[in-house]
Amino acid sequence: MTLPRYVFGLITLALMLALTAPATAQDADSDNIWWDPDDPRIGLEAGWYDAEEAARHMRILASDPRPDVFINPDDPGDLNYANSDMGFRDNYAVVGNFSGFMIYDISTPEAPELKTTVVCPGGQGDVSIHGDLVFMSVEQARGRLDCGPQGTSGAVDEERFRGVRIFDISDVSAPEQIAAVQTCRGSHTHTLLDSPHDDENLYVYVSGTSFVRHSAELEGCSDLPPAEDPETSLFQIEVIQVPLDAPETARVISEPRVFADEETGDPDGLWPGGDHGEGTQQTRATNRCHDITIYPELGLAAGACSGNGILLDISDPANPERIDEVEDPNFAFWHSATFNNDGTSVLFTDEWGGGTSPRCRPDDPIDWGANALFHLQDGEMEHAGYYKIPVPQTSTENCVAHNGSLIPVPGRDIKVQGWYQGGVSVFDFTDPSDPYEIAFFDRGPMDDDQLYVAGYWSTYWYNGYIYGTEIARGFDVFELEASEHLTENELEAAKLVSYDQFNPQHQPRNEWPAHFAVVRAYLDQAQRHEVLPQSQLAEVADELDRIEAMTDTSAQSDALSALAAEMTEATKSGTTDPARVQAIADAASDLAASM
Repeated sequence: MTLPRYVFGLITLALMLALTAPATAQDADSDNIWWDPDDPRIGLEAGWYDAEEAARHMRILASDPRPDVFINPDDPGDLNYANSDMGFRDNYAVVGNFSGFMIYDISTPEAPELKTTVVCPGGQGDVSIHGDLVFMSVEQARGRLDCGPQGTSGAVDEERFRGVRIFDISDVSAPEQIAAVQTCRGSHTHTLLDSPHDDENLYVYVSGTSFVRHSAELEGCSDLPPAEDPETSLFQIEVIQVPLDAPETARVISEPRVFADEETGDPDGLWPGGDHGEGTQQTRATNRCHDITIYPELGLAAGACSGNGILLDISDPANPERIDEVEDPNFAFWHSATFNNDGTSVLFTDEWGGGTSPRCRPDDPIDWGANALFHLQDGEMEHAGYYKIPVPQTSTENCVAHNGSLIPVPGRDIKVQGWYQGGVSVFDFTDPSDPYEIAFFDRGPMDDDQLYVAGYWSTYWYNGYIYGTEIARGFDVFELEASEHLTENELEAAKLVSYDQFNPQHQPRNEWPAHFAVVRAYLDQAQRHEVLPQSQLAEVADELDRIEAMTDTSAQSDALSALAAEMTEATKSGTTDPARVQAIADAASDLAASM
């Protein structure tokens, strides 16, 4: 979420502007209606905990309200108590809040149990977890070194804290703050990098988007433009090094100028701010990143950096280098990024309206406040398409693209994503030029007459379930259901992927064990796309059933090898998509080898 400097709560001016549609908006009264009028998300009744719900191909298993200490009963949309991002380790979910964080035991997903509540104000409270360490972003001026609720005062306060906190949660019931690393703009979000080239240290990429603090409070801070101060605190990110054997000694080790002009070295080298011509979006200037998503096994990071999407080489974790950048005339604020699993595409989100405004109304442009999808090849990005939830929301629902993660279905690129009060959307972007929705969940607005900031900050897949942080309502758990878009075999294969820990802005490579479900998932995809005659595919399905029923593993291995050879031969003729057929062959061959 992107917020003005000192505003936390309902933003009067912003909401007044939010209720006015942009001049270039699509005419909702024209014949070009872009949504299904019968979509059950339309017309849901309002309410805080009793709003009407609509779902398709997914179901809600649990909804745990925020604890009282994280609620303003007079203003359910008070952002000082908003739920934010979350991270996972083993059977625990750490849920951030602008006033601290919570730890849930999710060993029974249908009944998550709140184990610990830590009050430590400072916003946004985005969290990550690594082993017994929890990291929390702090950017608000009220943040204190001692986590006290009394806040701070004045332009300079020696008790003020803005940066990244580190907690030891080896005792889950009693987390202890062991470090507090100060930065000039605070930490709006952060990214943990466990570099494959350095097993002694953890690295934290800090994205600071707020105002620059006074140099009397933190030495070296400057909000002057580069022309007046080459050491300005703008136009950079910070890199914190965390020695794993002494995390309490964490410190900032570099401040990379990832927006610099390649020829002149000017730190202000990318989008200057403004529109891109008639009918285009007003795009923020590129002087900070909002989110940086890393993919360590690829040695790459995708930075969503206000006015640009950038690609970084992170092979040297302390000194990331920009290798490509893109602009988009439909983007207001580049917010976050997601790679697909094989690193051939990357998705960026646009947080038009800062997350506090209604940006999914019938007359809002369908490619504003959306996802932009890019092909990625040889370190270069090429625009391919857009995705936005295919249904309008009301003027009292803040709605725009926000956080999500991949769902590990082999052979496909599928993402679950939160859209604030636009709900949860699960969509396929295997073809980045033609993404489509396959499941959703939504609630009615908090109120029919007034906009209270609420909805899904983040939704992530973790070990077979989808978890969501709802800003005003709490912590939700979902399960996907099989449909014409997603088969039982594909879901079973996705559930074979297990994480020990999972964090925002950190993508692990998904790998599937040898299993009949994986072979069948690829077979289902071949049937869906009719890449071979249906009669032939039906014979393959019958053969798989026969092989699985065998009791002799040696015979199973031989039969699977024969099936793999048959599928490889089928790639040479009679198929419209050899790659999909070869995927069946490869999965069958892997399964044979495992026996």
